[in-house]
Amino acid sequence: YALGFEDGDGDPRTAVVARRGFASWTLTTTGRPSHSSQVFREDVGSGAVFEMARILAAFHEELAGEPYLTFNPGVVLGGTGIEYDRENNRGTAFGKRNVVAAQAVVDGDLRTLTPEQAERARGTMRRIAGENLPGTGATLSFHEGYPPLAPTEGNRRLLAILDGASRDLGLGPVEAVDPARAGAADVSFTAGRVEGALDGLGLMGTGGHTEDETADLRTLPGQAKRVAVLLHRLAAAPR
Repeated sequence: YALGFEDGDGDPRTAVVARRGFASWTLTTTGRPSHSSQVFREDVGSGAVFEMARILAAFHEELAGEPYLTFNPGVVLGGTGIEYDRENNRGTAFGKRNVVAAQAVVDGDLRTLTPEQAERARGTMRRIAGENLPGTGATLSFHEGYPPLAPTEGNRRLLAILDGASRDLGLGPVEAVDPARAGAADVSFTAGRVEGALDGLGLMGTGGHTEDETADLRTLPGQAKRVAVLLHRLAAAPR
């Protein structure tokens, strides 16, 4: 089994049985630079920015709204020439309003609940990126981050043991956190390697990943007791 003590955000009577995985992607598009009065002409085409906009709009049209799937274009640059420092998330672009854009780049993220959902989403995104407007090209690359922690039966069994421990301690029931509210965490790297995994067993607070983040020390005693009894019952369980 694997237990994660990632700090929680909210109610201590919750635990995480599933976390969405995180990956990033980079989309680059190209066009044929020309005077803007000639855009859409057969030998000029639509330009890199229109191609970039088409692809992003198609991502939204085909994938937005699927449960637990999100994707976000966090930074966009386009024009005659661009410089993008992916490592530091910054860049510059040069262009003129009367010149067809030659280059564009988009950097974003992709979050999915299961490996199968991740593969389907990537396939759809690759297909869309390959259906280029006239005179344009596109390259889509993915960069690994955190794998998904799917909501398996083993994870749910661990939650049931934790829930029983909490009730027996007089601390009330423990319910599963909606995966849409749980970000990526290290425990996800145990997915498929252990019988069950549970996360969100640490200190609770509010304002995660902001300058207003707080830790509620009042939640620590209850969390510690729940985990202690959970570990005791796991150790005593027949193997």
